[in-house]
Amino acid sequence: MKFIKLTAISAAVLASSAALAADPIVVVDDVEVYEAQPVAVAYEVEPVAVAYEAEPVAVAYNANAGVVRNTAGAVVGGTKTFFQTVTHPAAISAEVGTLGYGANIGWGLNEKTELQAGWAGGDVADLFGGDFDANDINYDVDTDFSNPYLGVQYRPMANWFTMGAGIIVPDNDIDVRANAEGEGFYKIDGKKYYTGVAADKRGDDDFGADGVGNLEGNIQHRNKLAPYATIGFRPNITNNFGVFGEVGAAYMGKVDANIKRVGGVDGDAINIAAADQAARDAEKDLEDKSWLEWMPIVKVGATYRF
Repeated sequence: MKFIKLTAISAAVLASSAALAADPIVVVDDVEVYEAQPVAVAYEVEPVAVAYEAEPVAVAYNANAGVVRNTAGAVVGGTKTFFQTVTHPAAISAEVGTLGYGANIGWGLNEKTELQAGWAGGDVADLFGGDFDANDINYDVDTDFSNPYLGVQYRPMANWFTMGAGIIVPDNDIDVRANAEGEGFYKIDGKKYYTGVAADKRGDDDFGADGVGNLEGNIQHRNKLAPYATIGFRPNITNNFGVFGEVGAAYMGKVDANIKRVGGVDGDAINIAAADQAARDAEKDLEDKSWLEWMPIVKVGATYRF
């Protein structure tokens, strides 16, 4: 019974509210009849912004097909990155040392590692005195070096100390000329070979030849690729400028020597044979020279960092 009363009261309240909101349209027997007007509610729909996040294109290897998907994208993207890296080097350097006068360009791979490509060459004989000894003969040297190289500079402690390694492609011409000593002779394996006719100056214990002339020729390294290793220092003087120094060695391999006698006085057959033997012995001494197999690397230079 209570539920029915509550329902009736609610219905009455709703009817009264509707009557108040309605406009009168008819009067019958003094009774106003109201027609409820529908209430129109307009909603303005806000545009919904939908943001799409592009998924990265995965370059994946398809084991079944044996190809890389999206190969064109991978090649274009990789080529662009490579081009940007090559055209934006980290540093350029000028250098001088036992490999020659030259320069290199460096690209930073990370905070500790730098890739270098460079060249060093020219006439560097005067840098190491212009001569050297092979057994008992002193040789004057003229050089024409060409040493392009590719290597890596690594800073293991992220400071000025560096370690380097790489490959040299040597193309070095080394011309040599033997210097006579004393009264004009070369001493090879204990034997004296006189550059001119000097029979009256020979002692009873001397054996060799007169009129050998000058011993001249060239030596070339056999290795077409020469690995190298260095240690050094690269302190920065300012934000952009720095200096460096390196010491190390490159394995150039054995050398081939070609020595001939030039000039001199031809004597009898025995004398000529002895002179030719002197040239062959000089070749052997040069080819046995161990430090020519390991080319020392000593260089200093300056660096500009971008």
